[in-house]
Amino acid sequence: MTSEREGAVEYVFKVVVIGDSAVGKTQMLGRFTKDEFSVDSKSTIGVEFQTRTVSIQGRLVKAQIWDTAGQERYRAVTTAYYRGALGAVLVYDITRRQTFDHVARWIDDLRSHASPSMVVMLVGNKSDLASDHHSRAVTTDDAVEFARDQGLFFYETSALRGDNVEAAFMRLLEEVYAVAVSKKALLDCPNGGEEVITLRGVGVPVGEEAETSALKSSTSSCSSCS
Repeated sequence: MTSEREGAVEYVFKVVVIGDSAVGKTQMLGRFTKDEFSVDSKSTIGVEFQTRTVSIQGRLVKAQIWDTAGQERYRAVTTAYYRGALGAVLVYDITRRQTFDHVARWIDDLRSHASPSMVVMLVGNKSDLASDHHSRAVTTDDAVEFARDQGLFFYETSALRGDNVEAAFMRLLEEVYAVAVSKKALLDCPNGGEEVITLRGVGVPVGEEAETSALKSSTSSCSSCS
């Protein structure tokens, strides 16, 4: 895990973790923030949050990560927490096809309620069950194709074993940091400028040895800034 250091936090990033109920959102968050996995975890009611401070490019960044309930009856409550969020982790269960089929609806919610410059990470959780081909209901190829079509980042993870959880959250925070720095550069321009920041692209790491390859990322710049 990236160690938390003493010093002044320079950025605070709000991130939401969304997806259907029982896909492992709370377990993923616990693994990232505390390196813990609870076998007795219960469904989240409403919204909860945890924090972790990490170092990105030598700057201290505090991630305030909101764990949202996946049940339909909490949908109106959880979408209210999208406002102000700079990143989202959208989780499905690779052993339950229905949770992947619902991903498009979650993305529609983000587009309706969240910032257009939000960085979105699609995560297929429970990869520890992938060795049993009868258990896997969503192929990696299907998820990769969907992520590329939608311009999302993508990882397969195992909250149980911890595989790729750290990598997925850190990649998200690094991309959020890149957007935040770009926004600050625009605001610092003497003549102002419109905020036109579009982040696209994703590396698709699946196994422990998979490499991350980025697609194209574009940001706007101010020509009057040196």
